[in-house]
Amino acid sequence: MFICGLIASLLVVPAAAQSQPRAAKVALVYSKKYEINLGGLERSHPFDIRKYSKIAKQLIADGTAAAADFHAPRELSREQILLVQTPAFLDSLKSSRNVATYIEAPLVAALPAAFVERGMLRPFRYASGGTLLAARLALEQGIAVNIGGGYHHAKPDRGEGFCVYADMPIAIRVLQNEKLVRRALVVDLDVHQGNGTIVCCRNDPTVFTFSMHQGPLYPIPKEKGDRDIELKPGTDDDTYLRILAKALPEVLHHGRPDLVILQAGCDTLDADPLANLAMTQDGIVRRDAFVIDTCARRGIPVVMTTGGGYSKQAWKVQHASISNILKTHGLMQRSGADRVAPATKPAKARPWKK
Repeated sequence: MFICGLIASLLVVPAAAQSQPRAAKVALVYSKKYEINLGGLERSHPFDIRKYSKIAKQLIADGTAAAADFHAPRELSREQILLVQTPAFLDSLKSSRNVATYIEAPLVAALPAAFVERGMLRPFRYASGGTLLAARLALEQGIAVNIGGGYHHAKPDRGEGFCVYADMPIAIRVLQNEKLVRRALVVDLDVHQGNGTIVCCRNDPTVFTFSMHQGPLYPIPKEKGDRDIELKPGTDDDTYLRILAKALPEVLHHGRPDLVILQAGCDTLDADPLANLAMTQDGIVRRDAFVIDTCARRGIPVVMTTGGGYSKQAWKVQHASISNILKTHGLMQRSGADRVAPATKPAKARPWKK
């Protein structure tokens, strides 16, 4: 079935190729439903799950965006997740012990499964649905930012590294099934290799995976993606940006994408406690802008997800990056109901069922 769908998708010219956006505008995707609530236990994890809301609130406080400008996604359906991940894996999420292993939070194992489903797994599905919605909006507007997502360690048969649902591969597969894109490129600039994304897309000629990450760091061993660049500890802004400036045009040439998804984790920051690169906030802002601007100039729809970042400054860095992108390209403002729809109406997904 997958092979037949893949062949069919290759024979259809995607909407993005038929007519490029007139001028790239930035669509913002976020919902309060992204926020994990385990009665305060979530605060013991090194990842600040409130990073998403801090970014959104600051954009509003700055006057950069209004609350009405954010597009709120639906949660991913079971059918959508099963395009990439296995039924056995989804069944495993009924065990709090399994979820605790996937997100590397042992204390979660003691919580009732229903509480974990409501307080953690459902928010993950909403944030992952945000990546899909952002991809749809990017096809229409040119650029979209999901203030969440980028769960690049999730694999078809298990979660890993605080990642449960493989949001980027799922978004790509949904759009391919709807004949909206043929080929996609994942540009993963998180400090950790996007090993889960690589495994999900392995042996798929329609998805090109590019990961630029610190070498001697989790995950060990690394997976082999289509293009991997390992960075030495202490890599600074100038070195990083020089390497990226050379690599990005090459992967765009080889990937020939109809859609680019950028995993813009900010754990490359010098202050990050779980890594050893030496980038500054300005360097990360310039990094993200280079990817977004390069895609916009070439007329390639691009999605940004926020990925990792474990320092107390992480949310401020990504707020600065998103603000810069909005300043450069302009915000797609909404008025009233969301009037942006996919170029082809997707099949209606059934509600999530346990």
